[in-house]
Amino acid sequence: MESTLFTDLISDNSAIQSWNPWHGCFRYSEGCANCFIFSMDSVYGRDTHRVSLNKSFDLPLKRTKNGEYRIKYGTMVYTCFSSDFLLKEADIWRDKAWEIMRIRKDLHFVFFTKRIHRLEQVLPNDWRNGYDNVIIGCSVENQKRADERLPFLLSLPIKHRWIICAPLLEEIHIESYLNGVELVSVGGESGYKSRICRYEWILSLRDQAQKAGISFHFHQTGARFQKEGRLYQIPKKLQTAQAKKANIDL
Repeated sequence: MESTLFTDLISDNSAIQSWNPWHGCFRYSEGCANCFIFSMDSVYGRDTHRVSLNKSFDLPLKRTKNGEYRIKYGTMVYTCFSSDFLLKEADIWRDKAWEIMRIRKDLHFVFFTKRIHRLEQVLPNDWRNGYDNVIIGCSVENQKRADERLPFLLSLPIKHRWIICAPLLEEIHIESYLNGVELVSVGGESGYKSRICRYEWILSLRDQAQKAGISFHFHQTGARFQKEGRLYQIPKKLQTAQAKKANIDL
C-alpha cells in the first residue's frame, strides 16, 4: 500500500490538537439527527443555532512566554469539530481561518464537512491546487449522500482528500469515488438515541479501500454495534478502543 499523509502521521506518532474557531451549526442531513454538538449544548443550555466566534479563534498563533508557538511543529489539528468549517453563517470569519492555516504551514489542519459543495465558493485566492498542510474530509452517512457529495470532493482542487463514513447508517459502496483519496475512515453513531451500525458494513468499506490500495481506519464502533447477529451496547469511552481491538485498519 502506498504511503499517504495519514499513514505517515500515524507512523510518526504526531501530536493531536483540537481547534474550534467558531461554534454552532444546523442539522443538514440524515447523519445529523443525533449530532453530538446539539446533545452537548442541550446539557449546558446553549443554543446550537447561534453561530458565534470562539475565544480560541487564533489558537494556532498563540505563543508561549519564550516566543514559541503553543501548538508544536507537526501537530495534527482537528479543526472546527463544534461546527462545519464550510457553514454559510461562518463566511465572515473563514478568510482569517484560511490565513491562519497558511501562516502555520508546519501544522496539519484537518476538517470534515457535509457541505463540500460550498468549498469552491469560499476558497482563498492563493489556494490553487490546495494547501499542502490542509486535509479535507467529506462526511457521508448513506449511499444517497455519498453519491451526492463525493463527486464534489473529487472534482475540486484538494491536496489531501479523506472520506469519512460516519455515522454509518447503512452499507454503502464508494468504489467509484476512491481515485485520489488517501483515507476512508468509518464509525458508528454515539449517544442515547444512536442508530445501529453493523460490522459487515464496516468490513465492506474496508474491502473497498483495500482493493483501491488506500488507507482504512475504523475509528469507533458507535453506541449500538451489531456483529454476527448480536447487538452490543458500547459506552462512549470504549467505542474507540473496541474499534481498535478489531485490528482491521490498513
